[in-house]
Amino acid sequence: MQEFMLLLQVLIGFSVLATAIPKPENEHSSRVINKEPSDEEHYVDSQHNPAYDHEAFLGEEAKTFDQLTPEESTRRLGIIVDRMDKDQDGFVTGEELKDWILYTQQRYIRDNVERQWKSHNPEGKEKLPWAEYLSMVYGDMNEHEAENLEKSKDNNFSYAIMLKKDRRRWSAADLDGDDALTKEEFTAFLHAEEADHMKDIVVLETLEDIDKDGDGKVSVSEYIGDLYDGVQGEEEPEWVKNEREQFSMYRDKNGDGFLDFDEVKAWIIPADFDHAEAESRHLIFEVDTDADQKLTKDEILDKYNIFVGSKATDFGEALTRHDEF
Repeated sequence: MQEFMLLLQVLIGFSVLATAIPKPENEHSSRVINKEPSDEEHYVDSQHNPAYDHEAFLGEEAKTFDQLTPEESTRRLGIIVDRMDKDQDGFVTGEELKDWILYTQQRYIRDNVERQWKSHNPEGKEKLPWAEYLSMVYGDMNEHEAENLEKSKDNNFSYAIMLKKDRRRWSAADLDGDDALTKEEFTAFLHAEEADHMKDIVVLETLEDIDKDGDGKVSVSEYIGDLYDGVQGEEEPEWVKNEREQFSMYRDKNGDGFLDFDEVKAWIIPADFDHAEAESRHLIFEVDTDADQKLTKDEILDKYNIFVGSKATDFGEALTRHDEF
């Protein structure tokens, strides 16, 4: 049971990872999966939040990087700048910066999949069968029992719901239909937001998560309730009012007062916005003192706090690896 609860927490984390990405119009919304480079909000009460840039640029081990002295963080940042400058021309372009930000996102996924694959497939087999995964994660609970638990809503109800979702994800990730996943398919299972053929699963999970009354669609109250847990009688913040307008003016395309599957999909999977590119442009705007649309090493080091001041993720972890520096 202890192993199950641990894995349950991990899987919930994956669900959060798949959905905890704000939409471009308003930084408060937390469902868009066009992968934003940081879980921090870019603007808080209309004020720029530097922690967003730190995490977007560096990755996940912020606290560790926080412990470095300014001199040491500057030195290590210089090494990273040299790595970003792929053509070694002395400049970091917007494209090179974007590639680096994307790499920070993918590095976490690769490392996480590697850990999970080894944990669930200790023998290193080419494929992991569903029956083995089911037994390892859910113990004696099978799919029939889970269905009955879901109907009865007893103490194991949440486990039954998780098993049902896992089964659906597994089947979608299993491209050859043999009920066993290769490592690549297992990656799609764990990180559905990263695979094009899994996007509908992410949309469905999001819809089910927000749809509290189970009518298969999202009302404005459910939409707002997913973003804001206000106190009764308390005046709503301005951003919540803006979200209500977003819902009625842009989300609810057919004007029926609800978001259906296609409208939820258009919301959480925007086709016309690239968060990594937007963050790259933002960093260049903040740091490019001579306005030539590319960054020198000196420009970056002069503004090192923008990149590494208080938040660092996977690249923060890289910065703390003594063998790399």
